[in-house]
Amino acid sequence: MALAAALAGCSRPAPVEPPPRAHDAPAIPPESSIIAVPIDADAAMLTRAIERAVPKTLWTINRHVDRCIAPQRVKLFGKRVKVTPEIGCTIVGTVTRGPVRLHGKGKVIVADLPIRAQISARDVGGVLKGETATGAAMAHARITLDLTADWQPRATVDLSYDWTRPPGIDFLGQRITFTDQADEKLRPVVRDLERSLPRDLARLDVRSKLDHLWRQAFTSIDLNAENPPVWARITPRALSYAGYTLDGKRLRLNVTLEAATETFVGPRPADPAATPLPPMTRSSDAGRLRFFIPVVADYAQLEPVILRALTRRAARPFEVPGIGPVTARFDKVTAYGTTSGRIAVGLALAARPVSGDIGETRGVIWLAARPVNAPGSAKVRFSDLVVTGDTDGMAGDLLVRLGNSPGVAALIAEALGQNFTGDYQELLGKIGRAIDAKRVGDFVIHADLGTVETGVIQAHGAGLYLPVRVSGDVRVTYRPER
Repeated sequence: MALAAALAGCSRPAPVEPPPRAHDAPAIPPESSIIAVPIDADAAMLTRAIERAVPKTLWTINRHVDRCIAPQRVKLFGKRVKVTPEIGCTIVGTVTRGPVRLHGKGKVIVADLPIRAQISARDVGGVLKGETATGAAMAHARITLDLTADWQPRATVDLSYDWTRPPGIDFLGQRITFTDQADEKLRPVVRDLERSLPRDLARLDVRSKLDHLWRQAFTSIDLNAENPPVWARITPRALSYAGYTLDGKRLRLNVTLEAATETFVGPRPADPAATPLPPMTRSSDAGRLRFFIPVVADYAQLEPVILRALTRRAARPFEVPGIGPVTARFDKVTAYGTTSGRIAVGLALAARPVSGDIGETRGVIWLAARPVNAPGSAKVRFSDLVVTGDTDGMAGDLLVRLGNSPGVAALIAEALGQNFTGDYQELLGKIGRAIDAKRVGDFVIHADLGTVETGVIQAHGAGLYLPVRVSGDVRVTYRPER
């Protein structure tokens, strides 16, 4: 019997080595984001600029008309004969404008200028002491704004007008008008307006504000303070002009900042080096923020999660193929990343079949498997499962069989999935609150998270990594600190 026992001891297999540890970290790719940078101004500024540029008196009238009163004829011996000569006169008057009214929406900016003409006839040969008449028109100045390559504002003006009552004067059935002067007289008004509007728009200080923003945008902003600390590093690439909009009393110049957004887990990354403000480019994009959120679970944090799940499940027997019901007690869980993108989970446990003569078997088994999830889901399952064990007693393969049973592997996967679902939803909430009104110097970032896309789970040495791509609407407002 002693010899048999010795032989049995010599025949035990060598202790099973735990799976090797991996030390790699997840590679988090950069994203390209478009950040809206609206430059807002009071539209009344345009009204005041037009008021200054367009004189109250548009032009004056002073011209001689040879025939203000036609010759008078009477019948003599049945025939009409001329008895009075043609009578000339001088037409004098002024054409003035009333208060400017600005209106429009979107890219349509229209300034209405009410025009009033008052004319009189003078020196009517003593026949008439003078006639006075008025006319009215509405001029519409359609203004188009733009920015030059060096971020200086410019404007073009297209003027049209409608005579609601053409200025003229009736003398004895003859209508004398001079609407033909309007084009000639209003043309220099348009030229003056196009020259003066950029000077007034320059008071918005667009280039200075954008240069200030551009330099401050080379920064990192904290998305999550701890558990884990997450940072987004912004590296501007281009600044583009996307047109303007008029909405009531607000004029908005739409500028967009294209930037690389990188996500880092851990300490704050160094800010990228700032570059000079680039020339203006054209863009039709609205604000669109995109970045990766790395949901990284530290294996040390996963161990108690798995242990709690296994302990709760151990309240009732496991069904092990070929053995039947087995009771189990789980004492310790060790988890880490191993090679080939797999996770290693070590279980220190004791197990006993419900029926039969086999006593309690204690030992450590190792499960090494590749975590798998469907894109768009945080639900985790395992593939390529391999179970090895280092157990006491000749019935030690009981633990290995228990580890290979569907219940244990599925339970660990379910615990990981629940943990990830909670972690990444909590992290999204933190990030959403963090960038809802994030101040960067004199600018405030406003972002609304929209689409959330969950990637494929990966096991790395640094942790179990679930890549999440987030996109949403983002804008920056200029709000200097006081």
